[in-house]
Formats: sequence, C-alpha cells, structure tokens
Amino acid sequence: MTLDISQTERVPFSRLVHVELRKMVDTRAGRWLLISIAALTALVLVIQLWVVLAQDQTVGFNDFAAGANIPMNILLPVLGVMSVTSEWSQRTAMVTFSLEPSRSRFLAAKYVGTLIMALIAVVLGLALTIGANGLYAAFSDNQVTWNLGPFQLFCFFLLYVFSMSTGFAFGMLLLNTAAAIVVYFVYSFVLPGLFELGSALMGWFKDIRPWIDFNNAQNPIIEADVTGKEWAQLLTSGLIWLVLPLLIGVWRVLRAEVK
Repeated sequence: MTLDISQTERVPFSRLVHVELRKMVDTRAGRWLLISIAALTALVLVIQLWVVLAQDQTVGFNDFAAGANIPMNILLPVLGVMSVTSEWSQRTAMVTFSLEPSRSRFLAAKYVGTLIMALIAVVLGLALTIGANGLYAAFSDNQVTWNLGPFQLFCFFLLYVFSMSTGFAFGMLLLNTAAAIVVYFVYSFVLPGLFELGSALMGWFKDIRPWIDFNNAQNPIIEADVTGKEWAQLLTSGLIWLVLPLLIGVWRVLRAEVK
C-alpha cells in the first residue's frame, strides 16, 4: 500500500518566517546578542549625552542617531551571519530541510526574518535616540532640533537592512560562523583603510573609489542627505559587495550537501 501525500498542503510562508524569527531569539547566543545590541546602544548614547552636556555642545537628533548607529552597524551583521550559519554549526539543516524541502523558501523566510529584525532595530534605535535627545532638551539650555521625517526614517531602515543583509550574504557564502564574522569585520574595518590608502597613492583609484566602496557610499545615508549621483554610487558598489555575495551564497546553499 502506497501513501499518497501529493495533496499535502505546504507549510505557510508566514509560519516559516515565524519559525526563523524564533530561531534568532531562542538560542542562547542569539538572545544574548540581541540583549548586547540594546545595552551597548543605550550605553553609547548615555556616554554621548554625558559628553555633550559636560562640554555644553549643541547637538541634534541626527547626532544621537549617528551614535546609535555605531553599535547597531557592528553587531546587527553578526546576527545576520548567525541566522544562516547556525543551521550548519548546530547541525539542524537536515531537520530543517526535511520539514521544508524547498531551500529557496527556507532562504526567503530567513531573509524576511532578517528584514523584520532590521525593522525592530529601527524602532529600538529610534526609541533610544528620542530618549537621549529628550534628556538633552531637559538638561541643556541649547536649542534642541527634532529633524526627524519620513526620509530620515527610511534612511535608518536602509542602513540596518544593508548591515543585516551583508552579514546574511557572508553567512551564506561561507556557512561557518567564525569565518563569516571575521570576513565581515575585515570588510568593515580593514578594507576601508586599504581603500583610503589606495586613494591617497593613486589618482585613478581615488576617482573610482566612490563607485566600488560600499561602506563609503553609505555615509550620505547616515546624514540623510543623498544626491542622485550618490544613489548611483550606492547602487554600483552595492552590486559588488552585497548583491554578488548574496547570489553566490544562495547558489551555494541551494547546492550544499547536508550532513
């Protein structure tokens, strides 16, 4: 007797996304990473607030937002890396692919989960930044600016999407947590210095750097002041450092042997 399962309904995509979100917070490493992101962001803003009040500096909402971006942009990609590599490092990929044979749906659910985490990071960052700016208004005699609009919110979200997506891409590319994190930090902290050195030594490299340096191309987004040319530079450099690793990573995950 043969059991016919051809009419069995597929697992709803929303349930897959929910499961992937649970995976990010249910593990001890993921949970403590999220707590660390929130705590370090708050700590940076407290230090920044203490310094500007002690020195009677005039700052605005964007200045505190830039401070909140520092720990977020460092640690959010690590969460993106771990969301992918945990399937291989914890040897759960075989169970995952047994429950959801379609690896493309599995990857899509994971990526949507990272976008949701980026949105949560935006809400957290905004709440902490608004709190810091509010305390500055309460304890400072300087004029306080609340230059927060729809475009600034969009830039917040875009920065965190880039951070999470870059970590996600490197995680798929290497399928190893330690290696992917090391590569990401080299990309974030070593490569910009090499680009700067190349620009100082070679005039032709200085001309093409804005078009190939994805980290540098994101600076106008931090300021929420982007020209058409800067959007084009962001697009071309993003194709090199984000889209290409994502595509190669997807190809590798779809073909990787599960052990």
